[in-house]
Amino acid sequence: MTVLDIPVDSLFGLDNLPYGVFSTEGTAPRVGVRVADHVVDLTILLDDEVFAQPSLNAFMARGPEVWAATRSRISELVRGEVPENAVVDLANATMHLPVEIADYVDFYASEHHATNLGRLFRPDSAPLMPNWKHLPVGYHGRSSTVIVSGTDIVRPRGQRKAPDEATPTFGPSQRLDIEAEMGFLVGVPSTIGDSITPDEFAEHVFGVVVVNDWSARDIQAWEYVPLGPFLGKSFATSISPWVVPLAALAAARIDTPAQDPQPLLYLRGTEKWGLDIDLTVEWNGQVVSRPPYAQMYWSPAQMLAHTTVNGAAASTGDLFASGTVSGAGRDERGAFIELTWGGKEPVQVAGRSSTFLEDGDEVAITASAVGPNGARIGFGAVRGRIVPAHPSDR
Repeated sequence: MTVLDIPVDSLFGLDNLPYGVFSTEGTAPRVGVRVADHVVDLTILLDDEVFAQPSLNAFMARGPEVWAATRSRISELVRGEVPENAVVDLANATMHLPVEIADYVDFYASEHHATNLGRLFRPDSAPLMPNWKHLPVGYHGRSSTVIVSGTDIVRPRGQRKAPDEATPTFGPSQRLDIEAEMGFLVGVPSTIGDSITPDEFAEHVFGVVVVNDWSARDIQAWEYVPLGPFLGKSFATSISPWVVPLAALAAARIDTPAQDPQPLLYLRGTEKWGLDIDLTVEWNGQVVSRPPYAQMYWSPAQMLAHTTVNGAAASTGDLFASGTVSGAGRDERGAFIELTWGGKEPVQVAGRSSTFLEDGDEVAITASAVGPNGARIGFGAVRGRIVPAHPSDR
């Protein structure tokens, strides 16, 4: 037996206890919980076969009562002595995609981000479209290209057409971008034809991850009218390997910014589901932005309510992301298209004047939330490195 060393200032202390899927050399992926710089193997600690699986889906489907009881039991056990063979140093663990993604939806919930892009793309019109303050705008992504942090990002290819070109050309994206976001994972499904209200959010959503929704802005700009993003978004979406349970975020819950006009009835709830989360974006090791999730206009509870209001079913493993998190200041913008104002205002990164991503660039997005008694709750990092586009024979 052994006692875990948990520094008092750890972002992964007993108030957090995030879940992930890990393996060690010669072993199969299984579910663990992070405690400081250790991974505790739940197949040993709790002796439950649900944790011997290579994803969290089966456990997430068990629902809030089981989630709460399991979290309480883990907290009790890791405060004392735990089996030595259940503890793995984080440095010796390989992390895997924590959830088998069923469906993926991405929203556009930051008023600052939507306003900035509106000013960039429609300088002679109102920055927000008429529907934006009436509903959480979103689009369906591609679940098969949701990947775990650390997976290389192959530069995507597609059609591009600059405003001064008569016809489109084909080739690697030249305006490859990031979007710093938070993502929410559904545990308990709903039935087709039913809907989930904002106050039923915690009955269905298991936990939260950091998201980087990689974006090819030149491909996106040519394709998105009239049906929205497609190839410019579908090539890769990275998520952090640790899933922070909703229960760990109780102290971070706040009101959203004032919503005017008042949303329609199905988007109203009595519970607070704004979240006081701070993100940090590093580009080749240099911090270039600190987006504040607390300023997001639409809450995740409203996003899920809107997703299901037409009777669409939510499934175990569904991921829905917030869209780019941006604040009012330039150093709070969560996408490089905003940070460099469409490439017109480069930033200095490691001695280089930069606008969009170059091959070899690495981006890391981290996040932490307000915890109890002044502590912080960590989400870990979502990282990705750009590698050259695959050769084309066309």
